[in-house]
Amino acid sequence: MSLIQLIVVLVVVGVILWAINNYIPMQGNIKKILNVVVVVVVIIFILDAFGILNTGFGSRLGRW
Repeated sequence: MSLIQLIVVLVVVGVILWAINNYIPMQGNIKKILNVVVVVVVIIFILDAFGILNTGFGSRLGRW
């Protein structure tokens, strides 16, 4: 995965989360839980992409 692809994925996830938070009516507690889950998944994805966390998905940046 290249750095450009990583940035595109982060932007898409951010836009989707923003749209869900603004346009889908739900309780505040559910929104907080959703935001925390998405942030944790994105952090794990980034750590895996840089090879810091080896989850086995094989999505590393560069040819390390």
